Amino acid sequence: MTPEEVLNKNRQTVADILNTLLADEFILYTQTRNAHWNITGPNFRELHAFFEEQYEMLDKMVDDVAERVRAIGHFAIGTITEFSKLTQIDEKPELSTPKDAITTLLSAHETIIHNIRKQLNTVAAKYGDATSADFITGIMEHHEKMAWMLRSYL
Repeated sequence: MTPEEVLNKNRQTVADILNTLLADEFILYTQTRNAHWNITGPNFRELHAFFEEQYEMLDKMVDDVAERVRAIGHFAIGTITEFSKLTQIDEKPELSTPKDAITTLLSAHETIIHNIRKQLNTVAAKYGDATSADFITGIMEHHEKMAWMLRSYL
């Protein structure tokens, strides 16, 4: 393979990794909106506002991940079918109680954090894309903070 062919193959692999992350981000965004819409209980007002704050951050992250895929020359996935096929997050439709919502969302954040950690060195070292590795490190930092905030409610 020529150096250009190797570069193109590496970029495609990184785009595939990022598209899987995009699917996870979108599913978590949707779950967080679900929690925002359907939360009940004595802390309704506080949790309703908290989940809104989180889904707004996730909305930005979804956009950022999709734009990173485009920046490396590939297309971002964008259909529910693609998101559902690639996601590594288990969906739970019932998120109306505070404990269910918080533990479900926390689990999704932890899944994303775990998966990013598995990919970081691969993206940087094996595929030679330090910029994408740095980008997903930043995404991971956001998830770590969001998970910490969720944990504080348990």
